[in-house]
Amino acid sequence: MSLSSHLTELKKKHEYLSTEVETAQRLPSTDGLQIAEMKKQKLKIKEEIARLSEH
Repeated sequence: MSLSSHLTELKKKHEYLSTEVETAQRLPSTDGLQIAEMKKQKLKIKEEIARLSEH
């Protein structure tokens, strides 16, 4: 997998998680820990994108 395709996949995952977090926050039945875990995953992906973009 090339660097650009890897970055593209990471960006897609980040966008997907953003949508999932927004949706989960609107539902009163969603567990706060679940939302926090999604936010952590999102942050890790964002950091990975930034790290790979520097190269």
